[in-house]
Amino acid sequence: MNRRSLALSILASLFCMASCNNVPGHFFAKNSAVEKRNDSIASLFDPKIAQQKAIKLDTFFKTLQKKTGFNGTVLVAQYGKIIYKRAFGIANNFTKVQLSTRTPFQLASVSKQFTAVSILQLMEQGKLKLDDRVEQHIPGFPYDSSITIRSLLTHKSGLPNYAYCLDKYYDKKAPLTNAKVVELFNKIKPGIDYHPNRQFHYNNTNYILLAYIVERISGKGFREYVKENIFTPAGMSESFVYDPRHPELLKKSATGYQPKRSGLAVVGFDHLDGVTGDKGIYSTVEDMFLWDQALNSETVVKLSSLAEAFTPQHTKPKVLATNYGLGWRLKQLENGEWLTYHTGWWHGFKNYYLHNQKDNSAIIILGNMANHSLAKVNIVQSILYPEKAKFFLKGENLPAESESSGGN
Repeated sequence: MNRRSLALSILASLFCMASCNNVPGHFFAKNSAVEKRNDSIASLFDPKIAQQKAIKLDTFFKTLQKKTGFNGTVLVAQYGKIIYKRAFGIANNFTKVQLSTRTPFQLASVSKQFTAVSILQLMEQGKLKLDDRVEQHIPGFPYDSSITIRSLLTHKSGLPNYAYCLDKYYDKKAPLTNAKVVELFNKIKPGIDYHPNRQFHYNNTNYILLAYIVERISGKGFREYVKENIFTPAGMSESFVYDPRHPELLKKSATGYQPKRSGLAVVGFDHLDGVTGDKGIYSTVEDMFLWDQALNSETVVKLSSLAEAFTPQHTKPKVLATNYGLGWRLKQLENGEWLTYHTGWWHGFKNYYLHNQKDNSAIIILGNMANHSLAKVNIVQSILYPEKAKFFLKGENLPAESESSGGN
């Protein structure tokens, strides 16, 4: 090797070292214990049983489309492997473009778990604690000092819904931003709904403030942070956080519809679509499967952190069986097992995502027509777990929510 080649080789090595030490994103070193766990779970996969379940799932969703007008995409996985995925219907009623499993949907409140994981990442880096007071991270925050990051994550803050309490204070002709919401809360100080930490009340304000805290600590916009620290390491190349300044991102996405007697009505965007954290993430069922795998493999967050996120955080009788963790809804079956999932409803999109870490299984259903199709999700669960069918079929697992109340 001549001197010039040697010099180029050294420079290349130095560049690689510098690049490897400065890769954006939240990457973990390989954990042999986690890999062993996942390999052990994967060994339980039986192709014949998976095929039988796939046939039943296909029959169910074809029937669902015929009887309820289900329009969306589906992916079901078990033991870390996809056993069924399919698209049903149209992405856009005007162009008649058909849906595919690579079509992005607005996740609505399924987005909240990405906000929660962003907070958990910062916690793991020692940049915050879950029991930090919100006022430590939001200068001028004018509320009770007992409101903590955990209060926001678990919907126990008592803060009012920003969409209503600030309604007359901002220009609805322009997209609202997280910074503007914080500015108005600090300035106007709307009255709280209840004493902090005494009860559960699902409220989008909590997750907007959490996204703002991520921005304050990381020094990056929430959209940029999520892309670098979640989407990129998880391999979610088709996912993004909606930005009113870049409508071109929606070119390949599904359009949200509200069924009417006269046909389908497009549910348009409004000023509330400018905020992030409570909603706004677009993803596909295939990317959501990659997200599911990332959660199981410590790609974006440690399993020990997720263990707390999946732990019921409420002790009041009304929420004992239908509880909430840190960014995930929780429901206890009669056999004592807990379901870890989240729903989402916004601008015609209705979604469901079940994450079962015990056997690396997932149910991902993304719909772009606001109807009652997802009320039958318990049948999908019973097909995936026939041995527990009697527990699933006793009642549907979706909480009673409405888009108008902000309970998505």
